[in-house]
Amino acid sequence: MAAKRALIMHPKDNVATAVEEIQAGEQVKTAGGGEARTLTAAEAIPFGFKIALEEIPPGAIIVKYGETIGKAGQPIAKGALVHVHNLEGTRARGDLEGREKR
Repeated sequence: MAAKRALIMHPKDNVATAVEEIQAGEQVKTAGGGEARTLTAAEAIPFGFKIALEEIPPGAIIVKYGETIGKAGQPIAKGALVHVHNLEGTRARGDLEGREKR
C-alpha cells in the first residue's frame, strides 16, 4: 500500500498538513519544507489536519508556516493529531481586554 501524504509548509515546522485521510498505523511521507520525512501515524489524521513530525513536550512551541501557532497543552507523540485538544493558543484575546477592570 502506498504511503499517505502530508505537506510541510516551512523547514522550521514541527507539524505537517495531511493532504488526504490517514489511518492510525499508516506510513506518511512528507513533501515541502526541505528534507522529505517518513513517519507512522499514531492515530487517524483527517484531511487538512496537522500531524506531529516529532515528539512535542507540554509547553513546547508548535510551528507551522515557520511561525508559532501555539504551544502543546499536553505531550504530543510523533505521528499524532495536533488540534484544539492538545494545542493551546499563545495570542492574547483582544475581546477580553479590560474586562478585569470592570
